[in-house]
Amino acid sequence: MNRVVVVGRLVKDPELKKTNNGSSVVSFTLAVDNNRQRNAGERTASFLPVTAWNATAENVAKFMKKGSLVGVDGRLNQRSYQAKDGHNVNVVEIIAEQVQFLEKRGDVSSATYEDAPVDEEPANQGIDTTDDELPF
Repeated sequence: MNRVVVVGRLVKDPELKKTNNGSSVVSFTLAVDNNRQRNAGERTASFLPVTAWNATAENVAKFMKKGSLVGVDGRLNQRSYQAKDGHNVNVVEIIAEQVQFLEKRGDVSSATYEDAPVDEEPANQGIDTTDDELPF
């Protein structure tokens, strides 16, 4: 089983790119709270690289910005390549299969974008966090 679900904030604005065959791709980093504190009381976070493709990528680029709170559902992917200077680089990243926007931006409410056409208004599928029986 290879499944990852995280909630965090974007550390910078996402940038949409196109591959040679025309596919849309966006890479971004999420700051995910670790729910731990250091000795001085400051909170710790993990910074996780995320990649989204096609319509999901286009919607992330269109509706997200630095500081946006999102939930990402996807899978871990490990890849390696040789850098220009000749050393090998290993990358572990989350491949987003679904990105859920957890904050409102303008008239767009919390919604899920999963390979939906870019110009369609997404359905509201927000998370109800008022339930006291949540396990976290």
